[in-house]
Amino acid sequence: MVGGLSVRNISLATHSVVCQHVNGVFPYLRDNNATTNISMKNTRREFLRNTGAALAALTIVPRHVLGGPKFVPPSERVNIALVGAGGQGRVNLRALFNEEDARVIAVADPAEQWDLGAFYYKGLAGRKPVKAEIEKHYSARTPGFRCAEYEDFRVMLEKEKAVDAVLCATPDHLHAYVSVAAMRAGKHVYCEKPLTHNIWEARTVARVARETGVATQMGNQGHSRGTIRQTCEWIWDGAIGPVRQVYAWVGATRWNKTLMGAPTETVPVPSGLNWDLWLGPREPRPYHPAYTPVTWRDFWAFGTGAQGDFGCHDLDAPFWALDLAAPLSIEAKPAGYMDKEIAPFGEVCYFNFGPRGDKPAVRVTWMTGGLMPPTPDELGEKDTLPRRGVLFHGDKGIMLCEGAGGQPRLLPLEKMREYKKPPETLPRSKGHHRDWLDACKGGPPASSNFEYGAKLTELTLLGVLALRVGKKISWDAANMKATNAPEADAIIMGQYRKGWEIV
Repeated sequence: MVGGLSVRNISLATHSVVCQHVNGVFPYLRDNNATTNISMKNTRREFLRNTGAALAALTIVPRHVLGGPKFVPPSERVNIALVGAGGQGRVNLRALFNEEDARVIAVADPAEQWDLGAFYYKGLAGRKPVKAEIEKHYSARTPGFRCAEYEDFRVMLEKEKAVDAVLCATPDHLHAYVSVAAMRAGKHVYCEKPLTHNIWEARTVARVARETGVATQMGNQGHSRGTIRQTCEWIWDGAIGPVRQVYAWVGATRWNKTLMGAPTETVPVPSGLNWDLWLGPREPRPYHPAYTPVTWRDFWAFGTGAQGDFGCHDLDAPFWALDLAAPLSIEAKPAGYMDKEIAPFGEVCYFNFGPRGDKPAVRVTWMTGGLMPPTPDELGEKDTLPRRGVLFHGDKGIMLCEGAGGQPRLLPLEKMREYKKPPETLPRSKGHHRDWLDACKGGPPASSNFEYGAKLTELTLLGVLALRVGKKISWDAANMKATNAPEADAIIMGQYRKGWEIV
């Protein structure tokens, strides 16, 4: 054992480095027969001193030499770079603070500071306030700790060689670009939902994740709750029989309440904001405070509306439980004004699925902006539907779930009391970020890894696609085509300005 490592397990790259050093100190080790030529002038003290020098060289070999850029020993911290230091970036950061083996060592954002006082996040964000929060947290145990700060995440990836993993919490239009660049650089990646801004990106990100073999996780945190696993297990147990109708709804609406399209005023860019960098792959347009922070979700160029924001949370349970990989058709109607630039105040969207194995055809209805499904008689007069939830209608009953993979219950209440719950068959999560960190260290893949996350994102974005195209879409999943709507191709594939192509 040397420096806590078994020499037999040292990688070939390390073996080469060590042998070069050892051969320089002990040239006689090059030939087993050369030991007879050891000079009698070498005292035992000199021998030990030289031995120590060689072994020291072994112990300071960089981690990336030991096992390649994707190797993080289980005993070590995962060094993380945060890309996107807005409200959701700060939420993820504080979750990582709870993990002893996670260390955020770099932050990148085009803005020095974001004022989030008008939003549910509150307080200040941006790279400087977030950098200060990082340093304050880690300095409690590591006095003088410093976090690297960058305006451009691409420069950070080039310079910060100690980074093992990247957490992406940018606006939607940069998710795929950041994730692919990080994975190509050999970094593990956690990316907020929706995983991408368009369907082609979703498939590309999943493919690159497979090619690079890095650990990934999409930020739909409800996927790691025990309650969503209960929902799946109860559905699979036949608690309500074959499911033929699902409703999912959330009260979310548009942030910009008065705009009827893209803003037309020209407003000076705030000090400390690199607006061109914030736009990233989008064609240049004048800055306006209606775009950011947070409110970018309303604009098709940057966000995906309420459906893109919440679909990966609230369609997750039916997607998982009912194997809803590819709908045959999708139809969506706006609730309130929308145009080619801005999302509506709400929508209703119908996903129609054919039979899947022993599962019958099913229709999933999605609603936002205050729209809600009919209240089932089984709920009872004294109860009401929550403002966010999922309803499964089966041949033998109804299941009501809270939003974001929340608690299921059978209706009516008597059925719930009588139901004998099945044994747990799905592994329970240790935590959404915890599972990703374990995967970074060679553990099992996180359950919302990019293979799963990309498919769930694609389903969500198909609803957005139907809404934007404005007619019922017939979907050819194998060829990634809306067969009756060639005009949908530009939305499916996305558009990128020169220098921001995803490769």
